[in-house]
Amino acid sequence: MEFITVTKEGNAAILKIERPPANALSRQVMQELASVFEDLEHDSEIRAILLHGEGRFFSAGADIKEFTAVESGEAFTSLAQNGQEVLEKIENFSKPVIAAIHGAALGGGLELAMACHIRLVSENAKLGLPELQLGLIPGFAGTQRLPRYVGTAKAAEMLFTSTPLTGDEAVKWGLANHAYPEEQLLEKAKEMVHLIAQKSPLSLKAAIELLYHGGRFEEGLKLEAKRFGELFDSNDGKEGISAFIEKREPKFIGE
Repeated sequence: MEFITVTKEGNAAILKIERPPANALSRQVMQELASVFEDLEHDSEIRAILLHGEGRFFSAGADIKEFTAVESGEAFTSLAQNGQEVLEKIENFSKPVIAAIHGAALGGGLELAMACHIRLVSENAKLGLPELQLGLIPGFAGTQRLPRYVGTAKAAEMLFTSTPLTGDEAVKWGLANHAYPEEQLLEKAKEMVHLIAQKSPLSLKAAIELLYHGGRFEEGLKLEAKRFGELFDSNDGKEGISAFIEKREPKFIGE
C-alpha cells in the first residue's frame, strides 16, 4: 500500500491515510481503502478499526486535479458510483469503524467520515461539503448520509452555503460523537477502539446490522429478536453471561 498504512494493536487495526499535504481521496487511495477493508473483513483477530489522517488533515476532499482528466459526464457518474461502493463497504462493514478527524474533513473526506460508524473530532476541525462552490454536488453519498445526522434543514444549510462546521459545532449538530483538543484526539480515539475491540465480534456484527439495516421498525424488531436468540446460543453469549455471574472479564472468541 502506498497511501494507507495499517498497524495492528491487539484486536484493533489503526488505519492511517498518508497522502500529503491534503490526504486527498484519489482513485488509488479509494482502491487501497477498499482493499484494506477487504483484508480486515477476513482477519479474525481484528474486531474494531480506527481511521485517521497523517499530517495536517483527516482528508481535505477528493483529488480535484483528477477531475480534469475525466472526459464526460458519464465517466464522472462512474467515478461517483465507484466512490459510493467503497464507502458503502465501510458503512456495511461487520466490525465497528471509528473516524478520528483533525484539521479538516471536507467534501469526499467528510463523506468518508460519515460512512464510518463513529466520528471523533478535534475541537477546531473543519467539517463540510463545499462542492457547490465548484458548481458541483457531493458524489460519494454525501447528500444522502448528511441528513441522517443533522436533519434535512441543517444539511441544506451546509450544502447551500458551503460553510463548514467546527468540531464543537459538529457534536452539537449530531454529526460527531465527541470533540477533544487536537493533541488528545488520537489517544481518546485509541481508547475507544480498544474498548470496543474487547466485545464479542458476533454481537458487534449483529449490532451493526440492526443499527444500519433493520429496515422498517416492525422488521427491525423481528430481526433483533432473531439475532438475540442466536447470540444467546453462541459460545460468546454463554461466556459473557458466565463471566458476569462469576464477576470476571469475559474472554470472547468469536464463536
